Amino acid sequence: MSEETSEEPQGKPPTVTPLRVVVALCLFAPFVAMLWVSSYAKVEPTFIGIPFFYWYQMAWVVISTALTMIAYVLWQRDQRARKAGASR
Repeated sequence: MSEETSEEPQGKPPTVTPLRVVVALCLFAPFVAMLWVSSYAKVEPTFIGIPFFYWYQMAWVVISTALTMIAYVLWQRDQRARKAGASR
């Protein structure tokens, strides 16, 4: 095999970029937060009488929404940049 086949084509941008890593982290963080139950399986501290276990999960609904919106905007920016780079 020649070495040319193992290299990416000259004009193609790299697949893994810092922007795509941020997108992945934004989408991955809620899964880690919710699946690591031992970190929030407790009653204290309460918030307006609601045990930590419940308000922590409800807070992640809002946080997950914000992170998903950020990931979407960053992904759209990445796709526009790739299309602009490909059209040159």
